[in-house]
Amino acid sequence: MANTFSGGGRELDLSNGGTEAFVEVLMLAVSELASEAWDFRFAALLILQDQNMMGRGAVGFRLEEVDWGAGESERARSKDFVLRATALATSGHRWSELGYHPARVCDYLGRFRVMVQYFTPPVGSGPFQYFPGPDGAAVASCTVHRVLSGLPYWEGCFLCNKPQ
Repeated sequence: MANTFSGGGRELDLSNGGTEAFVEVLMLAVSELASEAWDFRFAALLILQDQNMMGRGAVGFRLEEVDWGAGESERARSKDFVLRATALATSGHRWSELGYHPARVCDYLGRFRVMVQYFTPPVGSGPFQYFPGPDGAAVASCTVHRVLSGLPYWEGCFLCNKPQ
C-alpha cells in the first residue's frame, strides 16, 4: 500500500517506511518552528499521519484540503511556514533522536518542497473536513521528547508511540 501526499497536480506516493520517516522528520521541524495558531493546526495534520496510531497504508493528505487562511497574507505565511519546516527537516534537524537514519527522506522532502512551492492555495473557504480546526490543534508538547504531542487525539508524541 502507498500513502499519498498531493497538491497542485503533483503527488508523493510513499511506502509505509518512507511515510514514517517523512512524517517524523517533518514533525521534529514543525515542533521547533511552530508559533502561530495555524502552525499548530498543521502539526495536528502531521500527527494524524502517524501510522502507528492510524494504521499502515491509511494516511496522506491533499494540499487542497488544507485551510491555508482567509487572506492572501495568511495563505502566504502558512505556505512559508511549511517551506521553512521542510527546509529545517532537510537539514537533519534532530535526526539523531530517531534511532535510525532516514536514508531517502531528503528526496521525499525535496519533492514535497517543490509540490508546496508550486501549489497555489485556494482562495475559497472550505469546508476543510480533513484539516484540524482550532480545537484540534496540537498545542501540547511531550515533556520527554520536546515534540508536539497527539493530544487531543491520543496521549504522547510519535516517539512515545513507536513500537519497541
